[in-house]
Amino acid sequence: MGLRSWYEEAVLPRIIKCACNDARIHELRGHLVPLAQGRVFELGCGGGLNQQFYDPSRVTSFAAIDPSPAMLDGALKAAQEKGWQADIRIGKGEAIPFPDDSFDTVVCTYTMCSVTDQTRVLAEMRRIMAPGGRLLFLEHGRAPEPGVYRAQRMIEPVWKRMMGNCHLTREVRPAVKRTGFEIADSSSLYMSKMPRWAGFMEWGVAVKPGP
Repeated sequence: MGLRSWYEEAVLPRIIKCACNDARIHELRGHLVPLAQGRVFELGCGGGLNQQFYDPSRVTSFAAIDPSPAMLDGALKAAQEKGWQADIRIGKGEAIPFPDDSFDTVVCTYTMCSVTDQTRVLAEMRRIMAPGGRLLFLEHGRAPEPGVYRAQRMIEPVWKRMMGNCHLTREVRPAVKRTGFEIADSSSLYMSKMPRWAGFMEWGVAVKPGP
């Protein structure tokens, strides 16, 4: 195993889980994830960090994918601890292994930043969602202030190599809207005690229009 492979398989999952376990981030998850209902699919479920926030009385089935075997182990363990049946698989967002119109809610938190093709992933999430279904998203992304955005652009090439293809400059809400979703509700802020170039957070609910 080369040094890079060792880093990506053994070290990076721990760094990501630690960063995403931040109490301030969990507070945002706690406002968004409980909105999930019906047939739920989660993209990028690694570590199972969202599972504590789902309301089992509102969820009729749960499925999820993650490309990292190391992170997937955490998601499987979290599902077992929660005591519910879950279809959790290895997979990538560019080719979600479920049929069209399969889910009422799709949950995506801190995942769109690191996918290879953000547009394709959003199209796939829309494809598997039933008409009228909802996308619950929580992401960090491109800051609105020009000065902060310039800093993001300067830091991003090194950041991507260190953090598993994580982009700092990707748009979130505009990308969701371009894919054909309708934004029903959204908010944003700079996370306190975090560098502004890494701390611009966006979250919300987007709807797939009905037939």
